[in-house]
Amino acid sequence: MSRPAPRRFTVLDKTLITPHMLRVTLGGEGMATFPDDQAGTYIKLMFTRDDGTPFMRTYTVRAQRIDAIDVDVVLHEDGGPAAQWAERAAPGDIIEIGGPGPRKRVDASADWFLLAGDMTALPAISDNLEHLPAHARGHAVIEVLSEADIQPLAAPEGIELHWVINEHPGDDSDVLPDTVRAIDWEDGRPAVWAACEFSAMRKLRHYFKAEREVAKGDLYVSSYWKLGLNEERHKSAKREDAEQSG
Repeated sequence: MSRPAPRRFTVLDKTLITPHMLRVTLGGEGMATFPDDQAGTYIKLMFTRDDGTPFMRTYTVRAQRIDAIDVDVVLHEDGGPAAQWAERAAPGDIIEIGGPGPRKRVDASADWFLLAGDMTALPAISDNLEHLPAHARGHAVIEVLSEADIQPLAAPEGIELHWVINEHPGDDSDVLPDTVRAIDWEDGRPAVWAACEFSAMRKLRHYFKAEREVAKGDLYVSSYWKLGLNEERHKSAKREDAEQSG
């Protein structure tokens, strides 16, 4: 099946959710053919380098309404092209977007749930939490850059939120895995979802697969970025890692 042509979206608004999380609201003509109910899916923001070479950056649809979608972008000192674009973007600006691609949600029939990720995964974690059954129990471990980046999330009462501060994600890849390891493993079949920086992801994957023996069908673990690499080189690193890990 061929991919749909990129859609043209217009920047409608921007909102600084926390000091390091900027929400960009997009609408316009692209919404006319954008599928319904795409919160939690991924899209490709499309850019062009100075030499005319096109490239893309992957983001999660945080929320969708009839006339707009929200995209949350992490801001940091050495932000990449998408973060730089988001900071400069103004209402009326146009951007082309590819996708949407499939979303990854936990199996709602599990006995309990464990979600973990850094700020790049926070939109997808938020979407997962919002779609858990009301009786769900478990934990969500979220790594943020500062205490001021902690934001209110809609989650079932039985889901305990664990916020952990890491000012230098990637440089210190133990913070998130160590926090996850410290959580008591509950009884029953878990549904585990984790996404973060590459090095932290590998540590979490080893913990879930080798130590906790989480079944393949109950586990989603992915790296959303790798310190020091752009998205193209990160994809290559992910492919090599997947081949090696089996």
